[in-house]
Amino acid sequence: MALQSKKRRISHILTNSQLPNSQNLLLPCSSQNGSFAQENGQSGPCVEGSIRRITMQNFLTYDHSEVYPGPNLNMIVGANGTGKSSIVCAICLGLAGKTAILGRGDKVSLYVKRGCHKGSVEIELYRKEGNLVINREIHVENNQSVWMMNGKHSSQKAVEEAVKELQIQVGNLCQFLPQEKVGEFAKMSKIELLEATEKSVGPPEMYNFHCELKTCRTKERDLENLCKEKANFLEKAKQRNERNKVDVERYHMKRRHLDMIQMLEKKKPWVEYETARKELEEVKKQREEMKKTAKSLKETQAPLLKKIQAMESKLQPIENQMKEKTVKIREASQRCKHKQDQLDRKHKEIDDIKQALSLKQTEETDRQKRIGNTQRMIQDLQRELDNMGSQEDVTPKIEKVNADLRTILEEKARLDGEQQDLRRDKDEGFGELRQDMMNRKEEMLRNRFRDTYQALQWLRKNRNLFEGNVYEPMMLVINVRDPKFAKYIESHVPVNDLRAFVFQKQRDMEKFMSEVRDNQKLRVNSVIAPLESCANRPPSRPLESLKRFGFISYLRELFDAPDEVMSYLVHQYRVNDVPVGTEKTKSMIETVIKESQLRMIYTAEEKYTVKKSAYSNKTISSNSALRPSQFLSMAIDSEEKRQLEEQLSAAQQKVEDVDARMKSIQEQQGKLDRRDNELRTEKKRLSEIKGKKRQLEQKISTKQDSLRQMEQSGINLQEAEEEAKAKISDVNDQKVAIYTKTTSLSNSLPINLPFFCCQEFAQLDQRKTSLLGTCKSLMRRASEICNMNPGETVVPEILRTAFSELPDTLDEIDAMLNEERARAECFTGLNEAVVEEYSKREKEIKNMEKELEEKTKALNEYRQNISEAKERWLNPLKLLVEQINEKFSDFFRSMNCAGEVDLHSENEVS
Repeated sequence: MALQSKKRRISHILTNSQLPNSQNLLLPCSSQNGSFAQENGQSGPCVEGSIRRITMQNFLTYDHSEVYPGPNLNMIVGANGTGKSSIVCAICLGLAGKTAILGRGDKVSLYVKRGCHKGSVEIELYRKEGNLVINREIHVENNQSVWMMNGKHSSQKAVEEAVKELQIQVGNLCQFLPQEKVGEFAKMSKIELLEATEKSVGPPEMYNFHCELKTCRTKERDLENLCKEKANFLEKAKQRNERNKVDVERYHMKRRHLDMIQMLEKKKPWVEYETARKELEEVKKQREEMKKTAKSLKETQAPLLKKIQAMESKLQPIENQMKEKTVKIREASQRCKHKQDQLDRKHKEIDDIKQALSLKQTEETDRQKRIGNTQRMIQDLQRELDNMGSQEDVTPKIEKVNADLRTILEEKARLDGEQQDLRRDKDEGFGELRQDMMNRKEEMLRNRFRDTYQALQWLRKNRNLFEGNVYEPMMLVINVRDPKFAKYIESHVPVNDLRAFVFQKQRDMEKFMSEVRDNQKLRVNSVIAPLESCANRPPSRPLESLKRFGFISYLRELFDAPDEVMSYLVHQYRVNDVPVGTEKTKSMIETVIKESQLRMIYTAEEKYTVKKSAYSNKTISSNSALRPSQFLSMAIDSEEKRQLEEQLSAAQQKVEDVDARMKSIQEQQGKLDRRDNELRTEKKRLSEIKGKKRQLEQKISTKQDSLRQMEQSGINLQEAEEEAKAKISDVNDQKVAIYTKTTSLSNSLPINLPFFCCQEFAQLDQRKTSLLGTCKSLMRRASEICNMNPGETVVPEILRTAFSELPDTLDEIDAMLNEERARAECFTGLNEAVVEEYSKREKEIKNMEKELEEKTKALNEYRQNISEAKERWLNPLKLLVEQINEKFSDFFRSMNCAGEVDLHSENEVS
């Protein structure tokens, strides 16, 4: 926001009578030395802080003088030498003002009348609870002052506090304007006028609100930059993760195949166990049936046993004879049992031989399946390789591409070297002129802004302390393309920014200001460039649409500046959207304002600002004459100007020649770059073909090695079967011999079960025992593979669910295992670290998104609070400006002139 006044025909001075609730201090009305005072209004009741009396003793031109102002006087008029300035100086110094305000001597003793050892000023101010009388006695000898308030000794600080309570501001040019400061008042910017007006005539809290808003805006900008930084970092993190996403997906696909292999390997022992268990159950079933058969036989022999018991009583006489036979039967039975045990062991030997043969047969069957699968894979790979083999060898092509690329790189290096030489020639063309201009600018900076110049010298010695780009004051780094354009830039960009340092990073600016402002106590300005560059932001409308009004360019095209500096000027002052016109624009200015809808316009010699009144909705325009450039171009004498123009003409010709050659080189480089890209694309394609062929050859070689190992590890089933038959035949011969002896022993027994029952029971028991051991072994192995607890025999639910989706036979499981292993081997060159980094970054992205959301929410809440605070400040300010405008307009109408004071934003330019 800024305060702007529009006037025509005459200059003006705001009077106390035009400002509501004002305590302006230029109120003397008469003096005993004969100066003349003119009253601008009728006498009325005094307000707090009004001056009732001024008494001067040995002060400047006065020996003794008393002045009694009225309540509405604010201007002293009189002939030269009558003491007008003496009264103004007395007001300033009597109210504890600094000598610098007056623009005269810097020592207070210089205000004592010449030839006197001391002087004094006494001022009486109106207060409701009783007037305040301030007396200042100035001693020449030690340049010291003695202060008194209401007849009591006091200090300068206490006087300053008392004056401040009465809202008296002798340092505010809108409230106290010495003659020597009129020029400085005219140079005040609109923003400075606004702040001075707030302090002068606004309520005490208005300026405080304004300062708080400026501080809040700085914090808001910091928060905006923080949000942009986080958003940019988040976007880059997402892009990095997106690039790794394909590798991560391929890794997960391989992991799924490996997991399937692991699950199949876990299920396989369970299937083997289940097969053995079913066989065991079948043996148990056969044994139970055999038990039933034996029971039936015993029941059949029961009548015989009864007959035997009946005959025992008859055979008692011959019992003694039978005892001997009983002993023989018992001995024969023992021998029979011994033979039966031998026969059982022979049965077991035969079972073991058959089981060993069965295992070899199963192993050989599996081997043959693996050989078949491997052979099919080798055939598929060989077929793919043969298809590629029909293509010509790409190695010579790759070597040719590499040779062409080396040639292009050499040619590009040669052109780069030539281009660097041309740049040096171009820089030398303007180097001396630029250096001369830079020296002049630095000298002007040293004379006009000494603090800024000292900070510049410190920066040049300590650039290594900063991380980002740091630019010297804008007036040094801005290069106006034509000196005649400098006045537009200086009119548009306030001098406070022209002498400001520009920073790329916030922490660099804080470090710089901490040193030069806090440590060195220098008064310097600094700004920070927008996080996202605005330097190349296009205008809101093309210049072609404005040329009919006489516009020749936008402000941005009139000068050059580093990217961050230009970005700041576009963001802050919209130099990309403010057009510059000519005398033609001036001649049709009313049409331009009406039809173009532009908010700010430059003609050849004037600046126009256009806005709509918030009260009448009418379009209001104001104009001001452009001042000559002070900072971006330098005044020189005619001879020096002629010499510089000659140098400039020669330099421009040299630069034009260099530019023409550089344009030719750039065209050649463009062709080389395109050819380079084509060659690199072709090289990549050829390398992929060659790499794929090498990969296929490597896979075929690996599979062939595996095939050879499987073929060499084969089992001769015919030999194994013959060997097993021979062993079984030998055991059977042994069984026959045992059986014969057992039969003879069995015949000697009076009663007996058929021998085949005993034999069958023995075989089934042996088979049951064998299968039970096998089942236990397979159960232990399956439990270990599935990481089950010892003694746990039930498959966990999660594994049962997974197993239900897998094949149920060993052949199908083996086939699927081979297929999954082959697929897993196709995924090569994958690193688990990429997946870990991807997952880690995904978590970071979620955290950053959450943090950005919180920061954005905080920023929106902060903006809402700023908006509410702005209303508290802006609404009273608008009312105040409206009152000032009404008085200002009345004052000018009384002189048959027109004038207006309004409030507008510097950024409202389109």
